[in-house]
Amino acid sequence: MPVEKIDLLIWERDQVDGAASLSVPGLRSVRVSEAADLPGATLLMGRGSELRGLAEIWVDNVDVWPQVVEQAAGDAYLVTESVPQPIAPGTLLTHFTWFPKPDRLSEEEFFHGWHMIHTPSSARLHPLRQGYVRDAVARTLTPGSPPVRAIVSEFFDEDVYLDPARLFGSSEELTYTMEELPLYADQPDISSCPLRQRTV
Repeated sequence: MPVEKIDLLIWERDQVDGAASLSVPGLRSVRVSEAADLPGATLLMGRGSELRGLAEIWVDNVDVWPQVVEQAAGDAYLVTESVPQPIAPGTLLTHFTWFPKPDRLSEEEFFHGWHMIHTPSSARLHPLRQGYVRDAVARTLTPGSPPVRAIVSEFFDEDVYLDPARLFGSSEELTYTMEELPLYADQPDISSCPLRQRTV
């Protein structure tokens, strides 16, 4: 049976609890993460400091999304999930990133730059990464939510995440990543922050 995924970006701390106790028809599973608020996090960008949590929700039918946001308010997006790097077992920190498609790029250019160019180079940029989940937004569900096209979760051991010397690969790879950025995103529009997964 087909299953659809909703990503819910949560901006109020008490709404994270609502997501953790979510109950809607056809709910298959939900994975809830909350802001880690780590001092010294090196990759806090854009609205990252404002985000309080993320709910990844798998349902039989996306039409239940109004009931989702009644129980846990936030910005809801219907997404297609890809897993270029499976998540390793263990307690890992999530580096969470989201951004819109630049208007200057066509659909084909955007996905080529993001999927075909950046995805393999991101593995070289973060050689100690323990997992990579890539969600492409198919539709914004909640009226008035900001345009988002890419939602990415990367998984690290916390000691690696907090040590730039271990988080990043060579300086050449970092330079290359910055040079390829215009192929899929504009830096001022990128938001990112660390999250911790909750047990639901």
